[in-house]
Amino acid sequence: MQTTSTEVLKSYIFNEPIMVDAARLQPLRPAAIFMQGTKRMPGTAITKSVVANEPGGRKREEIFVDIIEKISVTFSSSGYILTSEIDATIQMKSYLTGNPETRLALNEDLSIGRGGESANDYRSSYGSGAVILDDCNFVESVRLDSFDMDRTLALVPPDGEFPVMNYRMTQEFKPPFHINCLIEEAGHLKGEVILKVRAEFPSNITANTVVLEMPLPKYTTRASFELEPGVTGQRTDFKGANKKLEWDLEKFVGGVEHTLRAKLTFSQDLHELWFNSANITKEAGPVSMTFTIPMYNVSRLQVKYLQIAKKSSSYNPYRWVRYVNQANSYVARI
Repeated sequence: MQTTSTEVLKSYIFNEPIMVDAARLQPLRPAAIFMQGTKRMPGTAITKSVVANEPGGRKREEIFVDIIEKISVTFSSSGYILTSEIDATIQMKSYLTGNPETRLALNEDLSIGRGGESANDYRSSYGSGAVILDDCNFVESVRLDSFDMDRTLALVPPDGEFPVMNYRMTQEFKPPFHINCLIEEAGHLKGEVILKVRAEFPSNITANTVVLEMPLPKYTTRASFELEPGVTGQRTDFKGANKKLEWDLEKFVGGVEHTLRAKLTFSQDLHELWFNSANITKEAGPVSMTFTIPMYNVSRLQVKYLQIAKKSSSYNPYRWVRYVNQANSYVARI
């Protein structure tokens, strides 16, 4: 299993991308549940093989499975979760000659809701598993002969990148970050923002490119920032044109909490009747957050094994399984 961050690898990879003929991709019939038009969630890996050839010029036999989860969460002003949802896809990138049959096994404790219309918009009441999906759908080439029995998918992967399965989850799950924000008056024509973010995932996981944005009251003319002593890889900014606070964190280690304090100065033209904590709070926020967390998935859906039909006793392709969580809509009300 590959555990190195793809964000780091990208800076060392200079291969040209492989163009995949759209006519060779099998359509997803009810995919509009998860996608608009013909768009699909992007993979996190470079399209071309990481190591294109073996010594001697032979093609490197390998296959990638990417589990990409887009998370939407809304927190109340007191920190409670109001809404939560995961829209996700399992993508494959195949560089196997001869297109051998492949079997992909998911969690045996996977449970899927009732009410599906067809095998491609799949729902069943199998088990009462720890991983509960609202529904899912599959590319037409996936065979579901044993899916009810052991949660195994069988398919003959085409060359290049293609979707295998989309799924949606609205059951209760633990969001990767928890956000708390307070804004209040702090003297004549002054205000203060206290923004706290805690990573709820394990300490051996690190989120990348974390960005928080917060609209400020329209009368804000200046903002000065105070970070925790000794922190590195963090940047703050006040966007005066659209009255917005921005906080960038290059890396965010699991189990850690970071705090930002921002001291605000309001315009001298501010009407005195407007200046109170209620109006300041009313015009501020919500806080929105974007992030990428490699090798981590909130839903706990896992690939248990990836089996490839053997052409010979010496045939043993490389197999890579990678997970990534990304923010789709991650918002905290003020």
